[in-house]
Amino acid sequence: MSDAITSEDSLTRAAGRQLLTFAFFAIAGIALLMVGLAWASSLTGAASGGNNAVDPETGTLTVFLREEPPQLNSSLSTDQVSGSVLGHVIEGLLRYDEHNRLVTAVAERWEIREHGATFWLRQDALWSDGEPVTAHDFVFAWKTGLDPANASEYAFILYAIKNGEAINRGELPTSTIGARAIDDHTLEVDFERPLAYFDKLVAFSTYAPLREDFYLATSGAYGADADKILYNGPFVIESWVHGASLRMRKNPLYWDRERAKVEVIDFAYITSDANATLNLFKDDKIAYATLQAENLNNAMEQRWHIDRFMDGSVFYIEFNHREGRLTANHHLRKAMQLATDSAELVYKVTKLPGYLPGESLFPVWLQGVDGYLREEYPANYPAMDLEQARWHLEQAKAELGIDEFPPLVLLTGDNPISNIQAEYYQQVFRKNLGLDLKIDKQIFKQRLAKMLSGDFDLVLAGWGPDYDDPLTFGDLFASWNLNNRGQYRNPELDKWVRVAQNEQDTKARMDAFGEIQRIIIDDAVILPGYERGVTYVTHPQMKGMVRRAVGPDPDFTNAWIEG
Repeated sequence: MSDAITSEDSLTRAAGRQLLTFAFFAIAGIALLMVGLAWASSLTGAASGGNNAVDPETGTLTVFLREEPPQLNSSLSTDQVSGSVLGHVIEGLLRYDEHNRLVTAVAERWEIREHGATFWLRQDALWSDGEPVTAHDFVFAWKTGLDPANASEYAFILYAIKNGEAINRGELPTSTIGARAIDDHTLEVDFERPLAYFDKLVAFSTYAPLREDFYLATSGAYGADADKILYNGPFVIESWVHGASLRMRKNPLYWDRERAKVEVIDFAYITSDANATLNLFKDDKIAYATLQAENLNNAMEQRWHIDRFMDGSVFYIEFNHREGRLTANHHLRKAMQLATDSAELVYKVTKLPGYLPGESLFPVWLQGVDGYLREEYPANYPAMDLEQARWHLEQAKAELGIDEFPPLVLLTGDNPISNIQAEYYQQVFRKNLGLDLKIDKQIFKQRLAKMLSGDFDLVLAGWGPDYDDPLTFGDLFASWNLNNRGQYRNPELDKWVRVAQNEQDTKARMDAFGEIQRIIIDDAVILPGYERGVTYVTHPQMKGMVRRAVGPDPDFTNAWIEG
């Protein structure tokens, strides 16, 4: 969501992930199809006549959002959809370019030392009201993110700053933060501990600036509507009809405004239904759409431009470990772990192109010491064993003092892929263990709220990388991480997370991640489901859309309309 901080290293890692992606598709028997110039003639003809998906005359791209953005306050945002929107309209100190390299943004240069960093801000970085973006805006944003009263679930990502964790715990005032504005355009940061990857952190949305006067003037509603956000990115939100559409227009005050090639990005539809988006694509209403297994062959027959990539995310069942929950019982979790098979889920049930069976919290693309982390530290996930699973189930009943388990609540999203998975797990656990799962289907925003409050026994969850280092996955189940929605608590895991945070030696850090992986598997903290691969089609006139594992995805900032 490693230790090296050069842009060359980032490019090498991106290239390595791309090669790995191609290998996965070859293994799956799916040939990469690149037929960019061969589009159905009727659609090409429509494009030249001013269609809805792309409009060369007005410079408008029409696309879609999977969900309504739950939170556009960058100090509170936690989800990928909001992150993608924010990536177009808000810019931090650094950003990822079209080659997925870290490059300058509001900071025109920077220096990272063992115990701190300095960022020199460009003079021409402006807010959308014409006021300059200053170092004070970053200090205020970071104080806001850490303030316990703000209750940010992503406060932990700011713990790299000196006193960050103590401030978030309420042990120190926000004024003690290890960040200060030397002047309007010089920002100095002290680290809580030696840190080599701070530049990767500041590209994440929680590190984005907030201007204090505007933020306070919204009286707690910052980010709630288009006029409740102050913009400094390549685009501004022109209109936002909640649950229906969101429209961005090129920001005339953006310091690098020539980088944005289109005038308007119109998210005219908000839907997670892959069939609905494909129909919109067929009707030339949107410029790209995601494919599912059942319509991949049809896309090939249409000779559409098909692309694939691994988006870096892992998906799993997360247990509720809170006291009093049946799923806090280790034997019950082990029984369920031994009664499932992620390969069956991926290859026989969901059958989604490019997906890989889940084996660990750590996805396969993460770098280790000399190669990939999972090659150097194999996951050793136990194979399905129904005899052992039923033995653990009986032990759980004995420890809990019950003869039969009442229905367990499985919290899910309301999209088609979640429905398929939920029904699969419902059948598997009934057949293999006699357990009854009650499916609680919720819209995206409500599912997040229920996860935070702990209103579930199990939840279909997922995690995408925030920065390019295994720690973005490794600290997810640390006791202090508010994204640990099931509130798993294990001092031994916390110890190894601290080692991974503090250790400067690469081998020692990777050893710590190996131990974290072992604990998560041995203690059945989660049930791995799959690693997500994305197969999608694009309009032949839309060029330059960027897909990435780390950073806003998809990114239309560099996209342009050909012709």
